[in-house]
Amino acid sequence: MHDRPTWTPIISCPVNFPIEIFEIAISQLIHHPEYNSTLILRSEVVEETESNFVEAVPRLEGYHAVQCIHRRLLPRRPGRDAALEQYCSLHASESGNPHTLILTPIVAPGPSLPYYHPSVSHLAFRYFHSPMNTDTSARLRIEALHLPNTSTDPNSRLYRTFAREAYQDLYLIMRERHKGLVDTWREVTDPLKHVFEDIGIATYLMFLWKDTFSTSGSTVVDSAEEPWKSWPRPPGGFLDLGCGNGLLTHILTAEGYVGSGVDLRARASWSHYPVETQAQLHVHAFDPTDDSLDPSFTILRNTFIIDNHADELTPWVPVLATLHDAAGYLSIPCCAWAFDAKFERANSSGYPLPEGIGMTKEQFIESLNLGGDGSNTSSYSMYRIWLATLSVHCGWVVECETLRIPSTRNWAVVGRKRLGVVRPERALDNVRAIVEDVKKSGVFKTRKPEGKAGDY
Repeated sequence: MHDRPTWTPIISCPVNFPIEIFEIAISQLIHHPEYNSTLILRSEVVEETESNFVEAVPRLEGYHAVQCIHRRLLPRRPGRDAALEQYCSLHASESGNPHTLILTPIVAPGPSLPYYHPSVSHLAFRYFHSPMNTDTSARLRIEALHLPNTSTDPNSRLYRTFAREAYQDLYLIMRERHKGLVDTWREVTDPLKHVFEDIGIATYLMFLWKDTFSTSGSTVVDSAEEPWKSWPRPPGGFLDLGCGNGLLTHILTAEGYVGSGVDLRARASWSHYPVETQAQLHVHAFDPTDDSLDPSFTILRNTFIIDNHADELTPWVPVLATLHDAAGYLSIPCCAWAFDAKFERANSSGYPLPEGIGMTKEQFIESLNLGGDGSNTSSYSMYRIWLATLSVHCGWVVECETLRIPSTRNWAVVGRKRLGVVRPERALDNVRAIVEDVKKSGVFKTRKPEGKAGDY
């Protein structure tokens, strides 16, 4: 810290309150981090000091440290996220109140930070007095010192794909519009879990598509009351593979998105949806190895594929996306399946990363935000690593997200960009080789479609 490292400004804004209000706010931030992140349960103070600061506390030119609070952050879900200790140091100029709070994670070299913490070595919250010493022209600024090899691109993990506030606002609207589905639930499963989970996934997809696709060719009319109906969307619509009760397909269809859902059998709910949704739900025994099985059903080019706990179909999603030149995919894995059998971690080390990807295997795994204690030795962690390397093997840039849904299986992998270091021809050869290997093994069997509705 003594060689004047470069701090990266993240965001800045003018404020009209005095430094004393800033002091109150940073005290709340230190002692109640749960107000700022739903992934944190609370913090515990380990030690406080006003002198003899540890070497990890940064030095700022023109400022001096006046207090350091060593705290421990406790995650809300300890089975998924690890605890983390931090130094919270307050810095002031030669005279006056503290102007800067710096959060410094205490981690040994090598282990990755928990998902709830950005990939930075220091995160600073700063209050700048105006030259005229008036409250109305003061500024707040957040700055960071990034960890080595951490992207500063706005699409990296330091910045979320879209703001939490925007997601929450739209989610509340969607919840009000679709909460009546709880009272009309036709399945034997818990309606509270399934309805609000799929509302959350639909909301995420709406923002993801808005962020991903251009508005060119859009035929929807802008609406001040329903702005999402004019948002960009996949050019080829969406395909909900293994759609189950059809709820996600119904919500997206009801909100003006074009697409369909397919499953091996109809569910009790299907016949109770509006006719517009019923027309988009199809019984289909999907065979990824044989396009000729049902020529009436095809995956259109530029379709966005959705895998919401599709189990056996999960590993096929990036393969199908490459084979059919899809616009992208969202995969939320649950039960661990390989292409033709249950996933066995002893026999599945993952696909090799291509040359030129710019990171080691260890760095790639760290970028996946797997949570837990960071050891990545559980079956579910190893399955997700395997799926992520498969996506790269199929030619996709891997983006991972922990969805804000009421499910322990809320980790998702998004493919929406082609990987530049894997040529399209090479990616196509890779997926065709996978299909041929599955055919040769003779293990994969397509189940017959069931025309009768049944319990989910």
